[in-house]
Amino acid sequence: MNKPVSIQSILNTDLSDYDFDLPKELIAQNPLPRRGQSRLLVVDRNKQTIVHDVFPNLNQYLKTNPLMVFNNTQVVPAKLFASLESTNKTLELILVQEISTGVWEVLMKGLNKMKPGERLTFRSSSLVGHFVSRKEERGVIKFSTPTILENYIEEYGRMPLPPYIKRKLGDGPSLLEKDRKRYQTVYASQRGAIAAPTAGLHFTKTQLEALANNHVEMAHLTLHVGPGTFKPIRTDDFSKHQMEAESFRITPKNWNKILESKKKGQSLLAVGTTSTRVLETQEFRKPIHKSKSGWTNCFIVPGWEFKNVDHLLTNFHLPKSTLYLLICAFAGKKLAKRAYNEAINQKYRFFSYGDAMLLL
Repeated sequence: MNKPVSIQSILNTDLSDYDFDLPKELIAQNPLPRRGQSRLLVVDRNKQTIVHDVFPNLNQYLKTNPLMVFNNTQVVPAKLFASLESTNKTLELILVQEISTGVWEVLMKGLNKMKPGERLTFRSSSLVGHFVSRKEERGVIKFSTPTILENYIEEYGRMPLPPYIKRKLGDGPSLLEKDRKRYQTVYASQRGAIAAPTAGLHFTKTQLEALANNHVEMAHLTLHVGPGTFKPIRTDDFSKHQMEAESFRITPKNWNKILESKKKGQSLLAVGTTSTRVLETQEFRKPIHKSKSGWTNCFIVPGWEFKNVDHLLTNFHLPKSTLYLLICAFAGKKLAKRAYNEAINQKYRFFSYGDAMLLL
């Protein structure tokens, strides 16, 4: 795993300096009617300019023919609702990680009140769960049958949307089906995330084909986005924050494509902060013949010296978040703040289902 930049060299690690006021109405609760129709804020770091455009015109800003690197993780519909047998109370669970066969770490509310052995039941299913223990901020639950659990996830599981997107237990099937489709990139192929790499949500298959036809090269990697995406920084001094590790994988085909790109001086455009965090932890020095995999807890903050990523496509992120710190590291705090102020003034849509920003 990776250590953060030497934050001691940064004069100010006060998290309050990375706060901003965001009107609640700018937090997108639903995707636009059609994928790929978002607005696009283009920020040129060299020219210090900001341009307003729309996402279908992305290609106009790729004149240097960068290699675009996408995160192909696939979101699991891992949010389940269970009934606590002792009280008949409904509990919301998000499956995080299987630690042994049928035994899962879960995110859940009311963890302090749970006792070992408590039984959970699930509607319209023979699936049963038993609470095993508390593990830091998560619960551990053993499910009766892994196969039944998998089938239940596919039939009844909901997309684990971030907490700022409001959904209720009684929401209709049309909305839930929309989330299953739209909170997933069209190129997702590697199952394992509990949050989407949201910069990729804007792309349609048609646009990707158009980019390829226009000689834009592409590569993929996998970072399975975990609970760390939702984890707020709880200390005023952000240098004390510890990122949660997430698993990544890069195949030889994609690794070697990135390596050759760097050798010939081609710039890299990271599609999303997750792709950025993986790329910035790797040394592309020689070809590989087996997939490179591991865990990363890379925490990119102002002062980070970017060694691989030249351009970044991303969404608009929460104030005082690890993601906003990454944007400030990449664009510079002053320009990032200016861009966000411009986005707020022009009423861009924020967060996962929101608009996009291209940092050149």
